[in-house]
Amino acid sequence: MKLELALAGDTMLGRGVGEQLARSPRLDAFCAPEIVGVLARADFVLLNLECCISARGTPWPDPRKPFFFRAPPAAAPLVAELGVDCVTSANNHALDFGYDALADTGSLLEHFGVRVVGAGADERQARAPVLLDARGVRIAVVAVTDHPRDFAAGAERPGVAWADLRSGVPSWLTAGIGLAREEADVVLVTPHWGPNMTPGPPRYVVGAAESLLAAGATLVAGHSAHVFHGVADRVLYDMGDFVDDYVVHPGLRNDLGLLFLVTLDGPAADHLSPVRLDALPTAIDRCRVRPAAGEEWEFIRERFTSACAEFDTPVLTEHGRLVVAWS
Repeated sequence: MKLELALAGDTMLGRGVGEQLARSPRLDAFCAPEIVGVLARADFVLLNLECCISARGTPWPDPRKPFFFRAPPAAAPLVAELGVDCVTSANNHALDFGYDALADTGSLLEHFGVRVVGAGADERQARAPVLLDARGVRIAVVAVTDHPRDFAAGAERPGVAWADLRSGVPSWLTAGIGLAREEADVVLVTPHWGPNMTPGPPRYVVGAAESLLAAGATLVAGHSAHVFHGVADRVLYDMGDFVDDYVVHPGLRNDLGLLFLVTLDGPAADHLSPVRLDALPTAIDRCRVRPAAGEEWEFIRERFTSACAEFDTPVLTEHGRLVVAWS
């Protein structure tokens, strides 16, 4: 049987995007119909929610923290309308407006049928995988972030699933992936790792990805850099930005990205593995994501092809998409 996962990177629905949603609380205010259609045809959709969703809270008390992202409550039903099944909140913006806003994010999204992974009321909840069903296939999602340590959930403190991946993958994470593998047919691990605005993954991220696969991950899909990275066997090192209002780096062009569509195939639900990646080039245009075109498309193709070549991964072009065939 075949299953298609749609995976999107950093999705920030606050600041300029939030202002746009306040004026026009409709899906097409931040996502073009062509993108919505692609997501609607997928069997499972996940994105990294790089903000909280709430009307409450005050900025996290860290004088070194420059950015605070909070989306209005109206964003929650739109995320559901987009077709998203699960978001990861294991990142460096989940607690931008404190514990109440983190709690609101979970309750609002869950109310509209969107599961949240990687954050919770305590360490146990934050680290716990989320188990979902897609056409009879059991998918476990495991989420973790390697920054900031201040956001880490504790025994009696809300927060995110934090791990110091620079020092190696901790045993609690590998054990959790192993247990998820026993309960699910597919284990998707989605880490928020590495520094911002880098053209490729640092060495420790590459090593961590190998450890996650060895622990039982079916697929690893990372984010954090705001720039898409190359792809290796069953690893998307960084999915880049999906939609936001961030300042654009003139060389790295973080406004140009990819929506990743991973096809899983196998003789039965419990024997599925990734066999193909289709990457749809996208562009963020005035706080709205749309398909890339013309020179934008060519820039993405050249950059993705070059980034994948570093991992000996050939990239083909088919019907306006960039394709990687996994054996």
